[in-house]
Amino acid sequence: MPHYIYESRLLKTMAGPICGVDEAGRGPLAGPVVAAAVILDRKRIPKGLNDSKQLREEEREDLFPRILEMAVAVGVGEASVDEIDLLNIRMATHQAMARAVRALAVAAQFALVDGNDAPALPCRCDTLIKGDGRSVSIAAASIVAKVTRDRLMVRLHDEHPHYNWKNNKGYGTPDHYSGMRSHGVTVHHRRSFSPVRSILQGEAVALADILVG
Repeated sequence: MPHYIYESRLLKTMAGPICGVDEAGRGPLAGPVVAAAVILDRKRIPKGLNDSKQLREEEREDLFPRILEMAVAVGVGEASVDEIDLLNIRMATHQAMARAVRALAVAAQFALVDGNDAPALPCRCDTLIKGDGRSVSIAAASIVAKVTRDRLMVRLHDEHPHYNWKNNKGYGTPDHYSGMRSHGVTVHHRRSFSPVRSILQGEAVALADILVG
């Protein structure tokens, strides 16, 4: 389970505050990538924090408002599908993380970032591999990012019901592939991702065959 050890060590060398940073949505074929930054008060840490992937949806939804209520500050940032296609998913993720840190109502002096790929942030930072299962600040950020993005994909499902985004959240599941083959690609799909690009190339070939015929 995550704890406050990494934040405590840093706070022995600086005044703080320290934020945890994580993202949700690097792998899906549709929708933005969302990042969150969370500053926790060591005396007001919500119970039950963990890597969002280790929690049931109901647990994440229960923790989400408690994090917003108890945290010193929470910031959320996202990078759009257009930015993902233009920059690539890695750079778009870094962009979302920087926006999340800038969105904090209290400026962070240092950031603990999940993973091993340090983004350019408005403050100094360090990475922590599997940090969402080791640091409570990163765990809180992973929950905020995941819940925020999941809710967004449910809203997009209402506009585009053929892809089952309310359940697959944009990931490449069989029902999502079936929807793309039957109903085409939407503006919310990441055209730079090879499965989506393959569908588009197939559509182009089919159109060319029609025109030639």
